[in-house]
Amino acid sequence: QVQLVESGGGLVQPGGSLRLSCAASSNIFSFNVMGWYRQAPGKQRELVATATRRGTTDYADSVKDRFTVSRDNAKNTVYLQMNSLKPEDTAVYLCNAATVEYVYWGQGTQVTVSS
Repeated sequence: QVQLVESGGGLVQPGGSLRLSCAASSNIFSFNVMGWYRQAPGKQRELVATATRRGTTDYADSVKDRFTVSRDNAKNTVYLQMNSLKPEDTAVYLCNAATVEYVYWGQGTQVTVSS
């Protein structure tokens, strides 16, 4: 069973930055796609950013030019660098990893953007 453990969330002021990490219990090279989703209270879970095994990335329009997703295969970790944070970025951020057959989720880390 693959485990994904997120860290790096917290409280930050508008305009600030955070870097989220997602450590996998197995070799992430086996995952075709890894990424981040978020869910705010009362809202549906939404895609934030993804990175394929070959390095192709994709972002939600709302975070383009502010967030950067990256994979470190040597450390079995995927990151989400978040800059210029806005109050509307407040949510639980969840790590996701997918193979052809399975999809795995982490437990999530809370990000709160508030002054």
